[in-house]
Amino acid sequence: MQKLKALLTKYREAVSYLIFGGLTTLVSLGTYALFVGVLGLPVTGGNVLSWICSVAFAFVTNKLWVFRSQGRGLAAWLLEAVKFVAGRLTTGAVELLGLPLLMGQGLDQTIFGVEGAAAKVVVTVVVIVLNYFISKFLVFRRKKD
Repeated sequence: MQKLKALLTKYREAVSYLIFGGLTTLVSLGTYALFVGVLGLPVTGGNVLSWICSVAFAFVTNKLWVFRSQGRGLAAWLLEAVKFVAGRLTTGAVELLGLPLLMGQGLDQTIFGVEGAAAKVVVTVVVIVLNYFISKFLVFRRKKD
C-alpha cells in the first residue's frame, strides 16, 4: 500500500490529469446528450455547446486540481482562460486536420465498423499529450523562485 501511495504522490499531476480528463469526457458526452437528445438542438449546435461546457470544466479542474495554478485574481484567471481556450482550439485544429491526413496516409482501417478508427485513436493520443504540455508549460506554468 505504501508503494502505491508513493507512486500516486510521485505522479499526482499525471494521474489527476487522466482522471479529470475522463470526467471531462463524461461532461462532453452528457451535455451533448442533453442538448441534442433532450432539448432537441441540431447536432452541430449541440456539439458546439457541449465543447464549450467540457472546455470550461477542463479549465477549472486543470487550474485548481491538476496543475494547482497559483494565478489569483480576475486578470490571472482571464489570461489563463484565454491561453487554455487558444490551446484547445489549436489541438482541435490538429485533430480536424490530422484525422484525414492520417487516413490518407493509409491509417484508414475500420475497427468494429468505425471507419478510420485507427487514425482517430492515434490523433486522440497526440491531442491528449499536446493538451497536457500546453497546459503545463504555456497556460499554468509556475513562476521560478
